[in-house]
Amino acid sequence: MIDSIDKLNQLAASLNGRSAADICVLVSMGTCGIAAGTTPVLDALKSEVAAKGLEKTFNIIETGCMGLCHSEPSIEVIETKTGKSMVYGNVKPEDAEHIVARKAAKPIAGVDTVEKTWYYPEDEAASDKIQARIVLKNSGRINPEKINEYIANSGYEALGKVLTGMSSQEVIDEIIASGLRGRGGGGFPTGRKWSFAAAQDSEEKYMICNADEGDPGAFMDRAVLEGDPHSVLEAMTIAGFAIGAKHGVIYIRAEYPLAIKRLQIAIEQAEELGLLGKNILGSGFDFKIELKYGAGAFVCGEETALIHSIEGMRGEPTFKPPFPAVSGLWKKPTIVNNVETYANIPAIIRNGADWFKKIGTENSPGTKVFALAGKVDKVGLVEVPMGTTLKDIIFGLGNGICDGKEFKAVQTGGPSGGCLKADKLETKIDYDSLIALGSMMGSGGMIVMDEDDCMVNIAKFFLEFTLDESCGKCTPCRIGNKRLHEMLTDICNGKADHVTLRKLKDLSHTIKDTALCGLGQTSPNPILSTMANFENEYLAHVEDKKCDAGVCTNLISYEINDKCVGCTICARNCPVDCISGERKEIHRIDQEKCIKCGICFHACKFHAIDRN
Repeated sequence: MIDSIDKLNQLAASLNGRSAADICVLVSMGTCGIAAGTTPVLDALKSEVAAKGLEKTFNIIETGCMGLCHSEPSIEVIETKTGKSMVYGNVKPEDAEHIVARKAAKPIAGVDTVEKTWYYPEDEAASDKIQARIVLKNSGRINPEKINEYIANSGYEALGKVLTGMSSQEVIDEIIASGLRGRGGGGFPTGRKWSFAAAQDSEEKYMICNADEGDPGAFMDRAVLEGDPHSVLEAMTIAGFAIGAKHGVIYIRAEYPLAIKRLQIAIEQAEELGLLGKNILGSGFDFKIELKYGAGAFVCGEETALIHSIEGMRGEPTFKPPFPAVSGLWKKPTIVNNVETYANIPAIIRNGADWFKKIGTENSPGTKVFALAGKVDKVGLVEVPMGTTLKDIIFGLGNGICDGKEFKAVQTGGPSGGCLKADKLETKIDYDSLIALGSMMGSGGMIVMDEDDCMVNIAKFFLEFTLDESCGKCTPCRIGNKRLHEMLTDICNGKADHVTLRKLKDLSHTIKDTALCGLGQTSPNPILSTMANFENEYLAHVEDKKCDAGVCTNLISYEINDKCVGCTICARNCPVDCISGERKEIHRIDQEKCIKCGICFHACKFHAIDRN
């Protein structure tokens, strides 16, 4: 039991157990790594070390996600004495023998070496690397199921500082001074939100962590909870002290079993050591945290809908005011912040507001975590200072577009965001600049598209997601988005005209102005941004009845030209047997049977198939 700050400091000083081993092997065991086959790699490393009797030489540590989704399974080999390290990607179980035999962080035959593109602002004053890790400070570096590893890396130091030397108001003032804005999408100043709840005269208050991550292609919160759960527990406890709350709730989607497991372990360990529960660190402050599971409803990312779900009601939003900071869970003052917002708090308290404000931009200090996905060469989890350009992320960290294709657009902010084209790649990412371009920061999803994507169809795809996830409470979202989807379908099917385009834009603006919550208010963003940035594609669909990307099947046809040599590869690959012809003779496509899949087009080596 740690019942004082002195005991916490003593424990932290005694927990650097890694120095006993010559080499540490960090194994990325997040959900993405496990899915890619890291478990057999981990087993092979352990078996090899045991077989060679090198348990004292090698310390194999299971960590959370390193962010290198493009190179999973990933490991990092560190020489303890020198601190030198090498990151390996695409590791196979048979590579374990080479890793153990070398006994050092040197390149291994047959295994890709991966550039370490990040640095840690708390450890390094300057770096030429793009990524600066605050939120992901411990992800990929510690075992998230061992509280001693978190404590040995400055864990709970911020909580000790708060409970032994700061008043509630001083904590709030520090967060306000840092300029930290909510990382869940809205960007509201975190300290100001806390101050509203702190000012309420109520014996019962609540802290809620919104871990209901639902954006397509987004996995930032999952990675933090899997790789560094104690950072969120510590932050929620600090926030509870600041506003006068004794109870915290983590609302997490049930589809995150590994994150749930590691949170449960972290809560049990923190309670066992007295870092959660009664009389934390002998301060007299009590705080407990429990988990509540969501059923995967995207609308429950909206704070009032989330609160209703916790209360056992339907996850539907309500009008504001009153805001949750005044009347939230069980009608008591409640603060709702997302995972990434909380993960910034311990570092700010440890290092001070001035340190945090030196990172990022004046109006958007700090870093932002993005899930980089789509048609980019190196997908993964990145954390960059605010003000980093889209180009640096996509073409620097992401290494550009796959298969030599041309960049077309990037979607920021998930289904609520907008699509930006190539002339916006120099945009410096912060809350205000993205909104000015018709997009938004959102929670951090970033999906890259190439020349093979149809932007009209992309807008339809995101609207379909919104339709599925709408709670249906308000008419603009329930009915209006359905009408938008019908118009987009007509455009993709070649059944629309200029009147349709005008109605599409007018209704989109109406829904933005009248929908009840953020889901409905932002649902037209993909439409409005693609209409503004890719007007030529909409006009081609309407005027020429043509989809240049070859995605809208009702607007394309495939025909075999006179370059055909009768090799039959197209016929052999056709899934519906609509291609006929004798070998070494020009073949023919039956247009009535053709499903416009394009397999023949991509299979032909002689460019003998035209897409019209």
